[in-house]
Amino acid sequence: MVVAQSGGPSMVINESLVGAVMAARGSSRIGKILGARHGIVGILGDDYVDLRKPSAKKLEAIARTPSSALGSCRRKPSAEDCKAIFESFRRLNVGYFFYIGGNDSADAARIVAEEAEKAGYPLVVYHIPKTIDNDLRSCDHTPGYGSAARFVASAIRGDDLDNRALGGVKIDIVMGRDAGFLTAASALARVREDDGPHLIYLPEVPFSEAKFVRDVKAAMKRFGRCVCAISEGIRGRDGVPIGAKLGTGETDSHGNVQMSGTGALGDSLARLLKEKAKIKRVRADTFGYLQRSFPGIVSETDRTEARAAGAAAVAAALAGRLTKGTIAIVRGRSRKYKVSYAPVPIERAAKHTRSLPREYIAQNGHDVTAAFVEYARPLVGKLPECEIL
Repeated sequence: MVVAQSGGPSMVINESLVGAVMAARGSSRIGKILGARHGIVGILGDDYVDLRKPSAKKLEAIARTPSSALGSCRRKPSAEDCKAIFESFRRLNVGYFFYIGGNDSADAARIVAEEAEKAGYPLVVYHIPKTIDNDLRSCDHTPGYGSAARFVASAIRGDDLDNRALGGVKIDIVMGRDAGFLTAASALARVREDDGPHLIYLPEVPFSEAKFVRDVKAAMKRFGRCVCAISEGIRGRDGVPIGAKLGTGETDSHGNVQMSGTGALGDSLARLLKEKAKIKRVRADTFGYLQRSFPGIVSETDRTEARAAGAAAVAAALAGRLTKGTIAIVRGRSRKYKVSYAPVPIERAAKHTRSLPREYIAQNGHDVTAAFVEYARPLVGKLPECEIL
């Protein structure tokens, strides 16, 4: 079998990798277990790691290390790429291919699976879910999200304490191109009535500069200060992300415009408040890539589920229930938090994303509901406790 990682890294993507490898090691039906470095790029370059060689102790250490141990890529395979992939796979006698990643990675795996069928190459392809954006349509929630959400909630809690000390307005820009799940997690930072974030802005709600200025001024009047959690994907009535307009226009092979890795959106909103609201102290930070691979803040629920999703993919592939599938994480209906793992057609995860459901967005357009907090809390876990005078 060949396993690879794709798209943005996360704090638990290596748990899924190790879950898949350990499940494969336990099967007599799989011989070589190869890890492709940098996803599709590594397969095309015959750049593999023998994953039967590392000790169990080594693999456990890898599992608990953030980021993608095999490296990653954002390459969308072409028909010519797939021909080269099958040539590599034939030489190595590969019958199973597992690709760990988000919706674009699922789409890449789908393309490989469909091209294999056209070429008459017998290949079982499984996508293993991962994305901190939590926007896969196939899952109740996605491995990687709980830990990134824990980072966001913890960072906002710390930023709120900082803001209490010095006052003014603090703007925090959080990842989330099309879905507001990660920014919404900032609400978990609240304990007291006056805790920030006082305002939360999501891609699902059209952003108005005039309303933003009014909201901030109202929060300043009520609390004497204001902490804002704002998604990088906020957009006006035209549907175009404001951050994309401020950026370089750089895109990847899947057509995604770069927005992270730049402070342009936060700086622009800070200038807006200084000019229109006449607030002297306004500061902005962009969490950017820090949310993805930050050590020491992993959600234990996220860690456990990421490992299980990797193992479930191998089990489903060996069971032969689908030749091209993905693993859906399904939340139980009982009040006690519980999930199950189900193989479903890969098309359910590929390409298209989901947004934060309407019932999780407050009517005022700049907050989330109690239903969202109830949804997210078990994924994030208990946050560090902080006290004030």
